[in-house]
Amino acid sequence: MAKAPKNAISPTRAEDYPEWYQQVIRAADLAENSPVRGCMVIKPWGYQLWENMQRALDDMFKATGHQNAYFPLFIPMSFLEKEAEHVEGFAKECAVVTHHRLEPDPEGGLRPAGELEEPLIVRPTSETIIGATYAKWVQSYRDLPILINQWANVVRWEMRTRMFLRTAEFLWQEGHTVHATEAEAIEETEKMIDVYADFARNWMAMPVTIGAKTPGERFPGAVETLSIEAMMQDRKALQAGTSHFLGQNFSKAQEIVFQSESGSREYAWTTSWGVSTRLVGALIMTHSDDDGFVVPPRLAPIHIVILPIYKEESRSAVLEYIDSLATALRDQSFHGAPIRVEVDDRDMRGGEKKWHHVKRGVPIRLEVGPKDMEKDSVFLARRDLGKSVPMPRQELIANVVELLDEIQQSLYDKADQLRRDNTVTITNEKDFRDYFTPQDPESPEIHGGFAWCHFADEESLQPLLKELKVTIRCIPREANDASGTCFATGKPAAKQAIFAKAY
Repeated sequence: MAKAPKNAISPTRAEDYPEWYQQVIRAADLAENSPVRGCMVIKPWGYQLWENMQRALDDMFKATGHQNAYFPLFIPMSFLEKEAEHVEGFAKECAVVTHHRLEPDPEGGLRPAGELEEPLIVRPTSETIIGATYAKWVQSYRDLPILINQWANVVRWEMRTRMFLRTAEFLWQEGHTVHATEAEAIEETEKMIDVYADFARNWMAMPVTIGAKTPGERFPGAVETLSIEAMMQDRKALQAGTSHFLGQNFSKAQEIVFQSESGSREYAWTTSWGVSTRLVGALIMTHSDDDGFVVPPRLAPIHIVILPIYKEESRSAVLEYIDSLATALRDQSFHGAPIRVEVDDRDMRGGEKKWHHVKRGVPIRLEVGPKDMEKDSVFLARRDLGKSVPMPRQELIANVVELLDEIQQSLYDKADQLRRDNTVTITNEKDFRDYFTPQDPESPEIHGGFAWCHFADEESLQPLLKELKVTIRCIPREANDASGTCFATGKPAAKQAIFAKAY
């Protein structure tokens, strides 16, 4: 069998983390750049991963009482003009449609024609168009609550893009709900951030911290934004999901008014919440290594790949043995669904075939040849450990579910340990500067982590944070409520936040 390269991915994480990330995407065949600047083609392996995420999240949304619907891709510009703060937050990223047809250009080619009476914005987010619809649906307290989610694409004209993490067009879900009382809307906001945290921890094997954004980091137009923050392997933070309590801001802009039980006319209370294909990027940067992608079993497009090893005279017997093994494995249920097994009998060199699946992150790889058949066993390799061991066939069948769960937990534990090892409490500006300043000029991307700090005033910190390229990620739920001293000014401070460099 062909020997593997020293590292399947070049450069390694330590050598050039941003380029390593791009190379993992290519090696795992997850996506590629498209002819449209800033957009990507999500390839089958990457899209299967997104489908598995969709399926799990959709079940969780429906279990909490939500239904799916679909709203227009185009939003009249006048709708956005009604919500000034919201528009200001997205104005520089909006793609605008101004014409509705093409006609031949006298000098050759085509040119836009038929100017629209009102420009249309290609959906950057849907609060305004959905709010206008809800205004028609809501008349009475009996119409509430409205609990709706949509799976869609959005466009934000990003200048600097990176596949999955930040693209001009991306896929996501956005929940939009309407409630009769402030308390119900706040409860919804908190419930949905808990759903995201559950998904991140138990499906993605990714530890996250739940917290509230500071006013300067909130979603445009929100009264409060809750987020889940994760640490990537380069110790930067990634905002992996958000849930927004919008108060009555959008209801007043869109006239979502209802008659209360007492007969008075009142503005409704609304929320919105969402995650996107950014979660695929989060998976890559949380678990992958210098040999390629590593995917948690609960989201893996394939749980087990079986690689037949034979000469022509033993081909029929080996494939028959493998077919029986694959059937027995597929008969096992892993978290409510059959184990997904692929038999790779392509005509290609064994080493090349093996590394194809290593780089794609398949959790378990089985090699079976005539000698294994004689012993009624397989040669098993775990992607999370990179180790291969022989295992009796019946032992594998009996323990495969437990083994997949063990891999899932192993990935979580490793990511959690990284986060613990790179989280500190800082109480003064000097230590803060040292923590977020690269110590090695050859590795400027590898430094810092999560810093828990008391702070008194967000605005006064901006010059320091801008200089160091650090942001306030969130005020964690589990933060110590005891008052402290602001790390930068020495003033009394009641709030403690996580500071980090971030994507």
